[in-house]
Amino acid sequence: MIWLDYLIFGLYFATVLGIGFYFFLKNTDRDDYFVGSRNITAPYVGMSLVATDVGGGFSIGLGGLGFLIGLSGSWLLFTGLVGAWLVAVVMIPRIKKLGDTHRFLTYPDFLRLRYGNTVALIAAVISGIGYLGFTGAQILAGAKLAAGSIFADFTFMDPLRFSLYVMATVILLYTVLGGIKAVIYTNAVQWIILLGGLLCFGIPFALRETGGWHALKSSLPPAHFTLTNVSFVQVFNWFITIVPVWFVAMTLYQRVYACKNTREARKAFFIAGVLEYPLMAFMGVSLGLLARAVFPGAEAEMAVPMLLREVLPVGVTGIVLAAYFSAVMSTADSCLIAASGNLVNDLVERIGRIISSQKTAVRVSQISTLLIGGLALLIASAFESVLEIILYAYAFMVSGLLIPTLGAYFWSKSHPAAALAGMVGGGGLTLILIVRQTPLWLGLDASLFGICFSALLFIPISLLFHREDQHAG
Repeated sequence: MIWLDYLIFGLYFATVLGIGFYFFLKNTDRDDYFVGSRNITAPYVGMSLVATDVGGGFSIGLGGLGFLIGLSGSWLLFTGLVGAWLVAVVMIPRIKKLGDTHRFLTYPDFLRLRYGNTVALIAAVISGIGYLGFTGAQILAGAKLAAGSIFADFTFMDPLRFSLYVMATVILLYTVLGGIKAVIYTNAVQWIILLGGLLCFGIPFALRETGGWHALKSSLPPAHFTLTNVSFVQVFNWFITIVPVWFVAMTLYQRVYACKNTREARKAFFIAGVLEYPLMAFMGVSLGLLARAVFPGAEAEMAVPMLLREVLPVGVTGIVLAAYFSAVMSTADSCLIAASGNLVNDLVERIGRIISSQKTAVRVSQISTLLIGGLALLIASAFESVLEIILYAYAFMVSGLLIPTLGAYFWSKSHPAAALAGMVGGGGLTLILIVRQTPLWLGLDASLFGICFSALLFIPISLLFHREDQHAG
């Protein structure tokens, strides 16, 4: 890298911090900090949704799929289209109205209305722990990227540790200062940088390196250019593990609440779906295809970074690196503000009730965000990889929360006791299956069995208590 690359990279970080400071001056209450005053328009929320959902996994994971199986890897993000549009059609008309009426700030606020404080408290703990882990993983991913590129030649201290501090500092500063508004607007900027950097520079220069389209096709197996080079079970597993997240993710609820009205919220999710598939899906796997043609013996998920490092001309490297960091940071900041919302709104205020004014609420929220960010940094610095821990939290969150959440939306007989049983039973079974590495029928994902077990607990217990309530009445 030359001085121009560092300058571009520095300007990117400065812009992100500037957005955070701007909204620091604007925020006056918790609605400002956690749901953006409920008046943000669809394009910004839509870009924030896709930036948060795809995040750092896009730059690494999707490219790795393109490397291994080609265009068929795009089915991974087709789940994003399905999830976003399902939410827009069946969930948003219900939750947006409730959110505005009852001034919801978090996902557990909705469960509290339907099931009471105990269920909401357990859901907040599950969600908060999951997002704390997600934040730590994104900080670590960004630090590894920085250590291998922009700070690789630093000798005054370990590049990885230095990168951890830099990434955590930048993410913490603009998130702590600006809250959800800073997160949403920086996500929009980050998504534009990601799209522009890879679409305008990464793919064209990589394609030139391979010798053009015909040379690319001749160097790879024909199956890599089809949509059928993946098993049905694998696609089904992607659907069963990813689509449910759209119904229980705290980051998505905050964005629904942040929209001006129901129409804008639905439009935002429709926009997000299209941006995920086909746009980002095929762009990501295409980079993987190109990387395999240039570095056929490389490790799958490292091939795309290797490709871009080798093929980009001087001066463009800073733009594309900024695009990669955009992917990481857009997920990290969203996870951080989600975990903060769980802590402040669903735990501190419900248990301690120490918040006496809106100004105090904002300051408590900022301090909580800072503390959670510090914990995430400790997680990131203590482990070489936190992926396994995060996958456990992710699986527990989805398997435990999906059925009680659907019951809260669509079934009047749903009961709090059944919700607790479904959350603990479904999530617990999934964790047991994963930890014990139990061979599962047809290779299906453990989350499917956890979700089914959650339903087997939730439905009869709800019916039992509903019948007892009727007799008591």
